[in-house]
Amino acid sequence: MSKIDLNTYFDKVGHGEYQRDNFDSFLAKVNFSYSIPSIHIAGSNGKGTTANYLAHIYRAQGYKVGLFTSPALQVVNEMISINGQDITDDEMISIINEFSKQIDKYSLSPFEIQTFIAMTYFQRNKCDIAIIECGMGGEIDATNIFTPIASVITSISLEHTAFLGRSICEIAYQKAGIIKQDVPVITGILDEEAINTIVEVSRENNAQLSVAVDPAKVVYENKGFNFAYGTLSDLRINSAATYSLKDACIALEVVNKLSEKFPVSEQSIKSGLANTYMPVRMEILSEKPLLIVDGSHNPEGINNLVKSLQNVAQNREIHVLFACFRDKNIERMIAYLGEYSKDIVLTTFPHERARTEDEYFLYMEDHSFKEDALAALKEMIANYPDDCILVTGSLAFAAYIKHNYK
Repeated sequence: MSKIDLNTYFDKVGHGEYQRDNFDSFLAKVNFSYSIPSIHIAGSNGKGTTANYLAHIYRAQGYKVGLFTSPALQVVNEMISINGQDITDDEMISIINEFSKQIDKYSLSPFEIQTFIAMTYFQRNKCDIAIIECGMGGEIDATNIFTPIASVITSISLEHTAFLGRSICEIAYQKAGIIKQDVPVITGILDEEAINTIVEVSRENNAQLSVAVDPAKVVYENKGFNFAYGTLSDLRINSAATYSLKDACIALEVVNKLSEKFPVSEQSIKSGLANTYMPVRMEILSEKPLLIVDGSHNPEGINNLVKSLQNVAQNREIHVLFACFRDKNIERMIAYLGEYSKDIVLTTFPHERARTEDEYFLYMEDHSFKEDALAALKEMIANYPDDCILVTGSLAFAAYIKHNYK
């Protein structure tokens, strides 16, 4: 299988339904076993950032750290790494070829294959610790096939309602599916309905629950935050996103909870946080105009984004270039953006799930639509050299603009 084959392979395999029957049968057939001490992370927003903070902290301490996150922004290899080095084409292809007959027989989805590759790769490379991010939900997510050393739930909001449920309580119950017997649970600050569900499931599993608190002594400077958390002071993240500060606090709570099994020095914590870079999370591509790309893709994420935006935009007028997937709650996303910008340009981009012009028809009276996102951005840059231009609505869209930005 060549590089081109690998890049198209996951488009060709079956996408299937949201169920685990085929994957469970496959795992039984290949005698799957997994013994790497691993942290399992679910959540509506923030799970990828939390995972990366954890990976960098443990790497700074000298552990061999596996990291599995999704989705990929450009190439699938980005999803699977050890100590910051992405899995190579040859390593990924080797595992696919080894199990290709069974993969075909059980019609595995792309994410199921990627999950299996990641965990097989970490096992064979004898990682000290791994951080595994859920794809969607928790209970029947493809990643929910091992007993973790900590179960983490970063946030819960209405998302993927066709699959996870139509209320916060139902979605919380799905995400609580990663909670295991006697395994500690760490969450971000959740609303009452969500935390009540998590408390109930934790109690049923005799799982000790900890909730990350807000940071103290927060100061925004030089496009990042200095802060304190618990007994730790003089911490810094180099992100302009307030929501990343919350994710860092969840990571710190996890590190504290696991300190006996995986001790980490204060210096490693500080170094790990400061050296974590998250692409397309309030990422600044240029200063004039101030061009920001952000992958927020649901109402909670957009709401957190616009709260962060004021630190960076300051008194600049804000213009928005927006594209999202067709299954997202666009009404609330547009409403949150509209509180900070009267100029929202709707667009589309090359992706099978991206909304097209016809699917924006309810919003065309109030907002313009431009088919070519790159041309629209070029025009906005020319028209607003002293303002702030925000590109958002989807991780895939933010990555597309970043990749093609000149």
